[in-house]
Amino acid sequence: MFSDRSNRFLALWFPHLPTDRLKRENPGRGHTDQHLIVVDKLANTLRLTAVDERAAKAGLYKGMALTDARAQFEKLDIAFASPRKDAALLEKLADWCDRYTPLVALDEPHGLILDMTGCIHLFGDETLLIKDIHKGLHQHGMIVRSAIATNAATAHALACHSPGGIVSETDQTRRVRALPLHSLEIEEGHLAGLKRAGLRSVGDVEVLPRAALTARFGTQLVNRLDALFGLASEPISPRRIIPVCMVERRMAEPLIAMESVEHVLLSLSDELFRHLQQRVEGAREIEASFFRADGDVRRISIQTGRPIAETKTLFRLLKERLSTLSDPLEAGYGFDIIRLAAVRVERSQAIQKSLDNRAQETEEINTLVDRLSIRLGNTRVLRPVPVDTHIPERAISLEPAAKAMRNATLEWAPVAHPGNPPERPIRLFDPPERIDATFEVPDAAPAQFVWRRVQHTVVMAEGPERIAPEWWREHAGALTRDYYRLEDNTGKRFWVFREGLHERGNPSPRWYLHGLFA
Repeated sequence: MFSDRSNRFLALWFPHLPTDRLKRENPGRGHTDQHLIVVDKLANTLRLTAVDERAAKAGLYKGMALTDARAQFEKLDIAFASPRKDAALLEKLADWCDRYTPLVALDEPHGLILDMTGCIHLFGDETLLIKDIHKGLHQHGMIVRSAIATNAATAHALACHSPGGIVSETDQTRRVRALPLHSLEIEEGHLAGLKRAGLRSVGDVEVLPRAALTARFGTQLVNRLDALFGLASEPISPRRIIPVCMVERRMAEPLIAMESVEHVLLSLSDELFRHLQQRVEGAREIEASFFRADGDVRRISIQTGRPIAETKTLFRLLKERLSTLSDPLEAGYGFDIIRLAAVRVERSQAIQKSLDNRAQETEEINTLVDRLSIRLGNTRVLRPVPVDTHIPERAISLEPAAKAMRNATLEWAPVAHPGNPPERPIRLFDPPERIDATFEVPDAAPAQFVWRRVQHTVVMAEGPERIAPEWWREHAGALTRDYYRLEDNTGKRFWVFREGLHERGNPSPRWYLHGLFA
């Protein structure tokens, strides 16, 4: 067998995925004397897009016209293609395969690629791994063909266009050369050209000069040859984020009682945080995965506003999350794998304690934010975050409170000196409210104004604070604003602005009230 240092990719190909899906939805379909076929309209003709295993042995094939199939067989079980349902089943199968490796990629339309590098020893060897995967998939009604090779492209070709199996590095080149031409998966025109030249296998093409192949068929053919023979790497795109740290428990018997599930979660939390403490890190996002014996997978994500490294804190948040699920977590036939993964981590820091040995108020607020975010959702617990702009209504944005402000370079509005009033109000009107202002000098502060049918006489004014429009964002007609802080004869304070300037040809600029000072 191979050492874990060598790259090993497992390709799973489901040759009858659409018909397997139909049999899963209606088990009675697989026990009749009718051949199950899937059809779709291609070029104004109904053609077969998938056939079950028995129909394939009888001579039916993909691309065959439905009229020809009916001429040969009287009894046909015909279903129309549903690519959306096929894709959903493939996603579900990918979820099931997450139990073997976190690096699972879709190989559409009917395949999966698993990067098993460093994981094979967990299942004994490659033979036992393949046996376990085939057994599980067959129990779920899926017909599968698999191949293990040193790169993803080779594993895919061997699984789709050959009997598959475990391919050693020394035997891989021979197996690839024996593949048929259509395993190159190139354009039909180029494939026909190779056949006209008398070529029958990948090996026949591989011995030809690359320059001549590129000149005649373009770079696609050469790139495919390089990928199949391992001369070029085609990385896979895993469906899920690779966790920083992961722990799991595989059960000898599926767990059904939720008390036992909680006990396993406690044990996994202790183990996870031991690993993180060795790295001097805390978890910002933790995902709990529950693999059911019937193939379903449930995932619960916990996001926190600060790095956590305590089992007690995580377990409290997990219980809070489980109690607020719209679709409760049900064991069904039981959980055979439970996994905890730290998806996002940060460097942990010691928390300053107060003199009476109690946590600071900020720690209590962070805990409250975490619990509210878990119960209500991250998008419903928000906090203001400063934005680098001079436009007042854009100076603040709302972001999830659980999202930490790392490496913040922006500051809030300048803090007023002790004894001086603030320069801007805390709350603004959105949008600013129109006022009717009366002024003695065109570019001066108003002497009085009417807001909401009430007249206010100005006794004190400060300003102006001129703010120009952001030319890279505003439309061409955006105007300059002059802001004033006003106080009326009753002691109320207002923040108003004039939109437009008299000196720039605007005879009657408009006035707006943008906020009130407390």
